[in-house]
Amino acid sequence: MTVTHINFDAPAELRKWPSLRGQRVKDAASYLVVSGTLGQYIQAFLPKHVGGRHLYEIHTAPQTDVVTEVLSAEHVAELARLQEYL
Repeated sequence: MTVTHINFDAPAELRKWPSLRGQRVKDAASYLVVSGTLGQYIQAFLPKHVGGRHLYEIHTAPQTDVVTEVLSAEHVAELARLQEYL
């Protein structure tokens, strides 16, 4: 996989899933926490407690194979590593 460019200044939304006892509530929709840039939310996402990261997603315009419309915790961790090198 070759990543040539990722726009970390692209508009993005940090969204959260409603939860009960640390698990997503079934049949619920995620809600907007805040809007900003992809780079801001990658950095804001990482300090969140590992056990609660699955409740958050970053929504942005797709850019590459790596940057899809909805980024899960696993995607964000990978992008954080890429951000250091790009």
